[in-house]
Amino acid sequence: MNVAIVKYNAGNIYSVANALRRLGIEASLTDSPEELAKADKVIFPGQGEASTAMEYLRTHRLDSVIKGLRQPVLGICIGQQLLCRHSEEGGGTDCLGVFDADVRLFRPARHDDKVPAMGWNSIHRLGTRLFDGVADNDFVYFVHSYYVPLCPDTIATTDHILTYSAALHKDNFYSTQFHPEKSGSVGERILKNFLYL
Repeated sequence: MNVAIVKYNAGNIYSVANALRRLGIEASLTDSPEELAKADKVIFPGQGEASTAMEYLRTHRLDSVIKGLRQPVLGICIGQQLLCRHSEEGGGTDCLGVFDADVRLFRPARHDDKVPAMGWNSIHRLGTRLFDGVADNDFVYFVHSYYVPLCPDTIATTDHILTYSAALHKDNFYSTQFHPEKSGSVGERILKNFLYL
């Protein structure tokens, strides 16, 4: 299986490569449009800041490449946020627009509300084959200050300050706000499910 990881100016892509290696997949890290187009599966991970990430994607013409992919694509963390229409991060950033949703900053409602959301949290209302074998209330690992509100593309929810989208799906695009590569056996199952969609 030919799996490509989108290489851009975002952290955490190597932990995804390592997680795939544990599943027996040697993925390529690439910013080549040709390599991304011919891959069987594409993973779009990362940790970083939306405006600088989008600037890099546009400069390297990866914005149109990613939107045009027809094989299964999995966005992770900021990868999910960049697949949305717009983000409040960076003073307001236009993103790829695959998902018709706007990314918002967590606004603490109480003194003990922590931002960023960091650590293990349970996921609920799971949909699509991405979550085959994953149970409602299973725990996965999150670290983020921005979130995607509930929307028609939501396929999993979680709660931190409010209920929001833990995962999205539209056509061939899937995404998770949490990090499956850091989520133990549950995350491993989700990655495996994606590989065999």
